[in-house]
Amino acid sequence: MTDRATAEALDRSDLLGPFRDRFVRADDRIYLDGNSLGRLPSAAIDAAARTVTDEWGRGLVESWSHWIDLPRRVGASLAPLIGAASDEVTLADSTSVNLYKLAAAALDAFPNRSVVVTDSDNFPTDRYVLEGLAASRGKEVRYIDTDPLLGVTADAVAEVMNGDVALASFSLVSYRSGSLADLAAVTDAVRSSGALVLWDLSHAVGAVPIDLGGAGVDLAAGCTYKYLNGGPGAPAFLYVRRALQGALHQPIRGWFGHADQFAFSRDWRPAPGIERFLVGTPPILSVAAAVPGIEMVGEAGIDSIRAKSVRATSFLIDLHDRRLAPLGVRLGSSRDADRRGSHVALEHREGLGITRWLRSAGGVVADFRAPETIRLAVAPLYTTFGEIWDAVEAMHEAVSGERWRDAGSAGTVT
Repeated sequence: MTDRATAEALDRSDLLGPFRDRFVRADDRIYLDGNSLGRLPSAAIDAAARTVTDEWGRGLVESWSHWIDLPRRVGASLAPLIGAASDEVTLADSTSVNLYKLAAAALDAFPNRSVVVTDSDNFPTDRYVLEGLAASRGKEVRYIDTDPLLGVTADAVAEVMNGDVALASFSLVSYRSGSLADLAAVTDAVRSSGALVLWDLSHAVGAVPIDLGGAGVDLAAGCTYKYLNGGPGAPAFLYVRRALQGALHQPIRGWFGHADQFAFSRDWRPAPGIERFLVGTPPILSVAAAVPGIEMVGEAGIDSIRAKSVRATSFLIDLHDRRLAPLGVRLGSSRDADRRGSHVALEHREGLGITRWLRSAGGVVADFRAPETIRLAVAPLYTTFGEIWDAVEAMHEAVSGERWRDAGSAGTVT
């Protein structure tokens, strides 16, 4: 029997429980939208203040001696979270820009191959980037139609791969359903045809174990503001397998990617390693604020984070089955924990109204993805089992009493 007492007992035994007190909680709302924007680590306030007051305020331009390689140093600290070497990762730009740079470099490396592969449910910006690049180079985008619960599978990928494919790009965790792809198997399916593979790790990093090196992944990018709690618009990261770094030429030539940026030479010479994928001056304040969240995930350990995520999302699904399914709420995520990330998708024809009511009157911050998906994210460092219980009860009230009718139609739900 699962009840509120069960949730409280799970919280008492939660080894990650102490991390919750290291985040700012300005009110009593239940926050289940960490897959869009993570909570603010208290240490990030101190880091930002120190960077502004001491390094900028007192150090002024001389602080560039510390800032100049900050994206690389932070990338190196993030690298173990994605199974990469320290010289294969750097913070740079946004996820969309990084996807563009990496995808363009991959396509230019195979001028005689005419096809880009992705899936029809991939995140919109990924599809837009790939479609734009393909159109500009006279190439074709080949889409794989996927079952949302299964996501991208190695068998489906293998069916469309041949010698015409230059690049295949997928999200490790689906933004809508939370389906978790088999990184190694899908990567093998792509590389067996000689193509390069590019992964979007945005909904995975900081929530699930990732081993890019072990899987033989070529390229990857992702954001730091979801489960890494880097803050709104925090710099993204990119990964390039070491063996490829000297062979790929990214399309946006900037002075931070130059082999000798302070020589100010007339001719472009790309840096020999991961630095060649940098472009312009990095946003130092945002990078500094992102550091504490990355360090906290490393301190907690991704295996412990994943173990709690599995327990908590399974708990949520069990509550759905007992409290929400009888009301017509459908489960939009896999029941197989090995195929599920750290958010659970619930579907209802009035999903938007339910989500609005939860935020305005139910004390629960969830989010909505058209046409009918309500996403409830478990951020293992601060989400409690008690909160999951209370959120499901609030949703039960919203649906059973048709409280969603009171939510109105104003405002956006991000």
